Formats: sequence, C-alpha cells, structure tokens
Amino acid sequence: MNEIDDYDYELPRELIAQEPLATRSDSRLMLVDRDTGKIDHHYVRDLPELLSAGDTLVSNNSRVVPARLVGSRADTGGRWQGLFLQADRDTGVWQVLTKTRGTLKTGEVIAVKDRDARDGMELVVVARTDDGKLVVKPRLNADFVGVCETNLKEPADWLDRFGRIPLPPYIRDGQMVDADVQNYQTVFAKDRGSVAAPTAGLHFTKTLLEKVRAAGVDTAEVTLHVGIGTFRPIQTERLDDHVMHTEWGSIDADTAENIRARRARGRCIAVGTTSVRVLESSAAKNGGKLTPWTGQTDLFIRPPYQFKVVDAMMTNFHLPKSSLLVLVSAFAGRELAMHAYQTAIENEYRFYSYGDAMLIV
Repeated sequence: MNEIDDYDYELPRELIAQEPLATRSDSRLMLVDRDTGKIDHHYVRDLPELLSAGDTLVSNNSRVVPARLVGSRADTGGRWQGLFLQADRDTGVWQVLTKTRGTLKTGEVIAVKDRDARDGMELVVVARTDDGKLVVKPRLNADFVGVCETNLKEPADWLDRFGRIPLPPYIRDGQMVDADVQNYQTVFAKDRGSVAAPTAGLHFTKTLLEKVRAAGVDTAEVTLHVGIGTFRPIQTERLDDHVMHTEWGSIDADTAENIRARRARGRCIAVGTTSVRVLESSAAKNGGKLTPWTGQTDLFIRPPYQFKVVDAMMTNFHLPKSSLLVLVSAFAGRELAMHAYQTAIENEYRFYSYGDAMLIV
C-alpha cells in the first residue's frame, strides 16, 4: 500500500462532470459500508434517511476566491496568466504562480483584465522566489485611480473585482463561465481563502440542510483554505517519499467541544477530505484529542492511519494517484475504496468537482 501505483485507475473521459446538476442534492450518493463491504446506491437528497439522530455533520466553510488572473504584458502585448497564492500584509506584495512566454523582468508591468475583458488592474514585477513564483505589487491603472481605489483594501477585494474562478483543468480546460461564480461555491462558504472548492459541500442546499437538522442531526463548521497543492498528483513512486503540501485550517473551541460531546451518542461525519484534514490535524496536534486549533497543517493521511475523530466521511470521487484518493483509501481500506471506484465507473457515476459523491460509514 506504499506504492502510488496502488492508487491508480482508468476513467472514461465522458464521466468527468463538466457542469453541476440543476439541483445540487440530486447528485448520486454511493453508500459504502466498511464493516460489511456492501455498496448501495442513493441520492444526496436521501441523507436525512441515511444519517442518524445524534450524528454531527461537519463541513468546511472556506470560500473560494477568484484567484485566477488573466492579462497581458504591457510592453509586448504577450498573453499572461497567473494564480494568486498569497500576500504579505506588511509589504503588500503578492506571490503568483505564472504562465507566460519569455522572462518577466523586475519593474515590468502586467495589465490584468476583469471577467468582462476590461483593463483596470496592474501587477508590477518585484522579483522571483527561489522556487519560481512571481513576486508582484498590485496597483490600479492610472485611468481607474480614484474610481474604485477605496474598495480595494484586501487582496480578496482585488480578486473579487479582477479575478476569475480557478476551475481545475479537467473542467472546460479551466475556463470559467459566469454560472461558475455561484456553482463553484458551497452554501457554507464564508471565510475567503481557498483556490479550489471543498467539493463534497457543493451537493448541499439550504433545504437539504433543514431536513438534515429536522432529523436530529447537528451541523458544525470548520475552516480549511484549500491550496494549489490539492490539484497536484503525487509524483513519487513511494508514499514515504511524498512531501505533503501545507494548508491553513481552524476549528474553534465551541465547535470542538460540541463535536466531542455529541460523539458520545452519534457519529462525527466529515463532509469532504478538507473537513477530515482539519479534524484530524487538531487531534494530531493535541495528543489525539479534538481541541481548538488554528495553523498550518501538512498532515498526510495514508494507510495505515488511525483516525481519531472522524467516524464517517462524505466525499467526491478523486483523481488517480492523488493524496485525496490515498486519504479515502486510508479510511475505507484500499481494496474497498478501489472496488467502490470501479463500481462507480461501471454505474456511470459523474466524477470530480462537479460530480457525484460517496458516503463511507
């Protein structure tokens, strides 16, 4: 189970969902029982009947920021694309992952266009980091100074105005449409910071949540800002050699206490691998006990990991050879997880971000 090839599978391209369903909760939901190995087929809207009174459903409330930037080099007119990664509050500079022809020089200006292809934002090249990321300073085009300047206090404000939703490349080659602004955001989304959606949460509607609560199931929220590393497959042949990416997460005192108390009579059900990562990172940092926690986590959950908090997991179907599929395999057992994936393919489930889900109990 330490070889990455053990977590590979062949997926027909037509099963990669390109759009979400009109009603989110109409997505299919595979129920996987770890004790019996039994697999049943349901819909996400069936969750109130599949969960039990006393359970706690824990979701990630991170909000996706429009981190994808599109524009051109002011001097040459050459096309430019970038992905916002982080900002330094003290200096105001950003780190950006870039794609462009040629070498960007210090002092060069990149003209960024908004979703309607209008100019307004500029990035001035400051430097490059040792690992190749571009360091830039944002500013307004001279024609816009004084027009919207007062509304651009935080990096997220700039991105909301000039950025685009950073869809993964398997959805329309990463090209967003206007509907993605709402579709690629969960109903839990509050705290801005993710460059990818916590996709298991995309299946929920306010109506479904009301029905879940009416069935005696409590709901709770944690935060994990999903980073660019979530898109990257594991490149090493052995899991032991993989360096896990870091992400910022948080769980507050009231949430941790409520989950602990309710586990005496019900299950902690994590919605998505991102929620799993927060819950298990908190326990890993605090001697196996769920407690308030905030910080960076590089926790790599892989077989034979012993879960300390999560009793059941709802999750989408993930890319081959990804750390997310390895996490699911650690929870369900590799053989059962890969069998479930093959069953999903045979039954033409929809895969990846806008696709269907499974509930592992």
